[in-house]
Amino acid sequence: MAKSIVSAVLEKLGSLIILPEEIKQNVGVALSLEEQIRKMTANFQDIQSVLQDAETKEVKDANLRNWLKKLKNIAYDVDDLLDEWNTMKLNSQLEKEEKEVENFPLHKKIRYSISSFTSRSILYYNIASKLKDLNEQLDCIATDKDRYKFGLEKGVKEPKRQITSSFIDEEEVYGRCQEATILVNMLVGENSNGGDSSFHVISIIGMGGIGKTTLAQLVYNHNEVECHFDKKIWICVSDPFDEIRIAKEILEAFKGESPNLVGKDYILQQIRSHVLGKKILLVLDDVWTEDATKWEQLKNSLKYCSLGSRILITTRKERVAIIMGTMTANLFPLHTLSQEECWSLLSHKSFYGRTSEERENLADIGRKIAEKCQGLPLAAKILGGLLRFKRTREQWQSVLDSEIWGLEEAERDLFPPLFLSYYELPSALKQCISYCAVFPKDKILNKDELIKLWMAQDYLNGVQCEEMEIVGEEYFDELMMRSFFQDFKRFELDSGITECKMHDIIHDFAQLLMKDECLILVNNGFKELRVDSYEKARHVTLIRKEAVPTDPNIYYFKKLRSLLVDSSNHDTSSLSTSLPQLFDQLACLRTLNLSNSLFGNSIEELPDQIGKLVHLRYLNLKRNRKLKKLPESVSELCNLQTLNLTWCDSLKELPCGIGKVINLRHLENEHSELSLRAMPKGIGRLKNLQTLRVFVAMDGGINSKAATLGDLRNLMHLRGHLKISGLGVMCDVTEAKKAELQNKKGLRSLILDFTNSKQLMLERKDDERLLEALQPPTCLEKLEIWGYSSPTIFPNWMMGLTKLRHVSLGFCFHLNLLPPLGKLPSLESLYIGEMRSLKEVGVEFLGVERKEISALSSSSESPSSVTAFPSLKHLEFRDMEEWDYWVPLTSEEEEHIIVMPRLCSLTIDSCPKLSALPCYIVQNTSIKQLDISQSPILSERCGKETGEDWLKISHIPSIIINGLCMQVNCCSTEEFGVLQLQPLHRNRILRQVT
Repeated sequence: MAKSIVSAVLEKLGSLIILPEEIKQNVGVALSLEEQIRKMTANFQDIQSVLQDAETKEVKDANLRNWLKKLKNIAYDVDDLLDEWNTMKLNSQLEKEEKEVENFPLHKKIRYSISSFTSRSILYYNIASKLKDLNEQLDCIATDKDRYKFGLEKGVKEPKRQITSSFIDEEEVYGRCQEATILVNMLVGENSNGGDSSFHVISIIGMGGIGKTTLAQLVYNHNEVECHFDKKIWICVSDPFDEIRIAKEILEAFKGESPNLVGKDYILQQIRSHVLGKKILLVLDDVWTEDATKWEQLKNSLKYCSLGSRILITTRKERVAIIMGTMTANLFPLHTLSQEECWSLLSHKSFYGRTSEERENLADIGRKIAEKCQGLPLAAKILGGLLRFKRTREQWQSVLDSEIWGLEEAERDLFPPLFLSYYELPSALKQCISYCAVFPKDKILNKDELIKLWMAQDYLNGVQCEEMEIVGEEYFDELMMRSFFQDFKRFELDSGITECKMHDIIHDFAQLLMKDECLILVNNGFKELRVDSYEKARHVTLIRKEAVPTDPNIYYFKKLRSLLVDSSNHDTSSLSTSLPQLFDQLACLRTLNLSNSLFGNSIEELPDQIGKLVHLRYLNLKRNRKLKKLPESVSELCNLQTLNLTWCDSLKELPCGIGKVINLRHLENEHSELSLRAMPKGIGRLKNLQTLRVFVAMDGGINSKAATLGDLRNLMHLRGHLKISGLGVMCDVTEAKKAELQNKKGLRSLILDFTNSKQLMLERKDDERLLEALQPPTCLEKLEIWGYSSPTIFPNWMMGLTKLRHVSLGFCFHLNLLPPLGKLPSLESLYIGEMRSLKEVGVEFLGVERKEISALSSSSESPSSVTAFPSLKHLEFRDMEEWDYWVPLTSEEEEHIIVMPRLCSLTIDSCPKLSALPCYIVQNTSIKQLDISQSPILSERCGKETGEDWLKISHIPSIIINGLCMQVNCCSTEEFGVLQLQPLHRNRILRQVT
């Protein structure tokens, strides 16, 4: 961690060696600044050369850890000061641009220039003075380092790694029976996945201490494995990967003696001759290397073994397993023990030599301690060993009440294996995983939010500005593959991981690394803190157990960089009175989370003092539903990267000067469009903006201070989801074309909302031209159109969206003809609702023209066909008042059109006039669920046993009529992924109407 911070500071110091011209005009200040920068750079460079050795040794040396903490504190202070300097330069540049744009008179420009020069000179003098003070403190740190006799970078040795063997006492193993059985079958079975190779590579993957080596030992010594292979070899690989040593150990296993060979080529030839025709099992335990070249030659020499040979690898990293040649089917991720298995292991260790009365007396506490292990065998062993020497309930209770990271035994025995994983991380990733200590245990971590928090702390710096989020994803994936995260969740419309958790032991380890630096406090938790904790703390989560203003002790955390207020128990309204002082006192904040619980009162306004948080990068005001406006001082936060206003649905406007927040990358304002009147004009200046959830369109003639669609033109980095609302009250096609949505290649989801509560029932022919002008990029995956009021909806660009997977059309009251959506090759889900003028769904909906069918019919070649909706899985119709006819195919069309061959679910709700389903639906054997409700004619026709169409549809596994399951093997709608988000849109639009 210290190395990462020092490196970041050195990078910033390097950029300041050449001083700006405005500083050079004041010779005295310039010379002082240059001197202090040179001195500080030299000191940090001197310290940096020994930091790798220092961080390697800190796990065993408390004094050294203390020295590193002092160094980090100085580095943090320097970083804050340099950030203040860069902010001042940025504000100066923005002010200059603003004055030029405003065309100030010459005498006012001169007066402003003199005043500005004077104030900046004072600021630069103060910076020089602070740098001098920090240099004096750094001198002491630099002097102290000589006491520890560090090695330089090149001579640093890694922590000692444990050497394993194949021997195991099976009576000491608890759980893993099922895993061992599966793995034995993979080793001796004939159908393992290994491609064309004579041997298959199988990899056990998991975090340190989870029992990978133990499981490998179990299967290695299993009777079936013993009988199956001609030769078994166990090699503890560890790090570094020494291919010569490994090759010699393989030969030793065959010869029974250590080979006295030197040449690598000869050794490999010897291995080749010994494995030839033999069925071998080679276990490579504890593999770390990601260098494929080190394994390749040894692997080639093993290819001459007999078919059915296996290589079993244990590793903490999925990437290593893949590099070693493991196919996906042969990856064996090892999970934690069950609670009962964990308790069995802990009790076996802790109850050794105790009487039955003692066991009974301590069992209840013991089970709770076992829960703290979270299924990690190593933790259960170590805590069990610790408890063996604790005789009384009070002693056991003390262990239960302690944080694991505070136990001496855990620090000595449990954390060193985890430290190996940590030590192997690049510096940037060490910062990222350590920061997670600020979250409470069992916290569900949203991947995108976590990346934004890393960004706010400058952990992703040193990369190109526009690539920070991509680098953050790479960091997250790397930590995931190294088993630092678990319990992953994916959402249906997102193919990647969106949420995860940290294992409690990993969290304890992170807290050990960030002790005093990351704190988790409750309202009254300040009483337990030492005085020096206020000085050292940089990141705090404050859990509000009581609905009271912020504890005044929080103001002592002067150097706090993160304040995450957890208001899940109480709303944020009681915080309002303490916010002015909070913003005054905590001037170093880079991350501030004031998000609210979903219901209840909230903050109604932010004080102007928020403008003093010049370092702020991340501001979360999510679900503060009483918040009506943001102060104009928010525009002074030129470093702000993320502003979260999701569900701030009383917010009427954004600051007029939002354009000055030029580093803003993520404006999360979903569900604020009902109250938000317009977007401020300056939003078009935010060229770094990547996330803009909602843009409220406004006619420039109505409000000259409001942004128009044309202001979207410069926002070229927009990605993900965008909703444009207010289209029903503007008709400027020219502005819509200026938006150039088709050039925003990062957009994946687009909602075009034409809803106009005043003209909802009126036909607007301008909507057609406006929709044509709003052409999205061809890479779009999700499109929703709401409140459209023209009779047809078929823009020229629609069929070019070949990657479109999800389409929703709703509240298009005047639409009388559906577009040919069947032509979209990637469409998977389709929602159509509230079409009050639509009476018929015809063949045009399938995207097949009559002349196309005629051409196929007259063709002399072998029978050919076209497929409509080739990828569609979920189809939903709702609230179609006038729809009475779903046109079936003619016999000629049935011969040449294949319709919806992958359809899984069909939902028809509130279609009272619809009388029948076409044959291509009722005879579709791919449908797994049919859900019909509030559609009386159709419900009767599909009624079980009595319905006219029952025999035609009875092949469908799950049939639901008016909420009742007609089939025994009925499944939930969620299982088939039916679109569940549409009623939400419906309710929001109905709110606009009423």
